[in-house]
Amino acid sequence: MVKGLMSVLLVLVAVSSSFGKPEKNSSAKKEKKLPQTLSRGWGDELTWTQTYEEALFRARSSNKPLLVIHHLEDCPHSQAMKQIFANNKEIQKMAGEDFILLNLVFETSDKHLAPDGQYVPRFIFVDPSLTVRADITGRYGNRLYAYEPADIDLLLSNMKKAKKLLKTEL
Repeated sequence: MVKGLMSVLLVLVAVSSSFGKPEKNSSAKKEKKLPQTLSRGWGDELTWTQTYEEALFRARSSNKPLLVIHHLEDCPHSQAMKQIFANNKEIQKMAGEDFILLNLVFETSDKHLAPDGQYVPRFIFVDPSLTVRADITGRYGNRLYAYEPADIDLLLSNMKKAKKLLKTEL
């Protein structure tokens, strides 16, 4: 009886230890992932804020407009816009020098950041007085703050407009 129990115990130990061993082939298939930064690929050389509250504080204290980018990591439209935004040198330069930047992969509790719905990608400008600029929009009537890769010149123009209006209004 003792020998039978020892045999069963030995089999259970052998089976349970095989569950803890990683497969050799599965490690070769996995990609090496880099650590996530606040830029999330929108411009690694730029300074990004971590939260909406921090971004509002920095916009007010630095007297710079805030650019909020709502996007999703698995959205093809967001990914396409991210590539265009990150590779456009003029946008990267202006964003780094003249804007407080925040990109969000989740919705905030502030209803002003989704005035016409929660879609992505969405680019919203907030001036240093903490007013959402409803007058600075994209070209779509049903998604006012949406931009597509073909709209990059409009986004650049709107960034200039947000910067210019800031100087003439304040």
